[in-house]
Amino acid sequence: METLDINSLADDTLESARGLLGLELVTCIDGIVTSGFITEVEAYLGIDDRAAHTFGGKRNKKNEMMFNDYGHIYVYTMHGHHCMNILTREKEHPEGILIRGIEPHIGKDIMIERRGRETGLTDGPGKLTKSIGIRRELHNGMELNNGILTIRAGRTPAEIEATPRIGIDNKKEAVAYPYRFIVKGNPNVSKFKGRPAENNGWQ
Repeated sequence: METLDINSLADDTLESARGLLGLELVTCIDGIVTSGFITEVEAYLGIDDRAAHTFGGKRNKKNEMMFNDYGHIYVYTMHGHHCMNILTREKEHPEGILIRGIEPHIGKDIMIERRGRETGLTDGPGKLTKSIGIRRELHNGMELNNGILTIRAGRTPAEIEATPRIGIDNKKEAVAYPYRFIVKGNPNVSKFKGRPAENNGWQ
């Protein structure tokens, strides 16, 4: 199956974020494979984006891996949860895309075991990383498509919806930026309400 062309992440972060929706995110951790189709992402535009970890060019031990080239991942922890970002653009433009939700595909039983529950497995950035086995101390700074973490062709969203990002209420003007993108009607997204769309929002 065709993997994501890492060079496609080099130019426009917002376009790349929309383009990730529907792709299959696959992990192989200690020989155990899990995967899911990406349903929810948030774009962070680096130095000029008050909500980004690299706003104003800030560089420290926590965000150092944000200054890798596109095609690497940046994993940080928040309240004990691991959150994974796909890096875009070159080092001098430390931008990235937070993966917030996936629809489980391969290894759902493994996800249930890792999470210790049967529902709400991957509808949030910390939930999905626990389900697929990604951790900051093991995978921060790793390059995509390396046998551990692969992004490949998946499904096609019927409709993509743009909304403000979640959990950045103290970031002034950045609160309103419509940089969160979801597969409209897919229940595997943060704070989903209502009735799932036909075919969970896939074509």
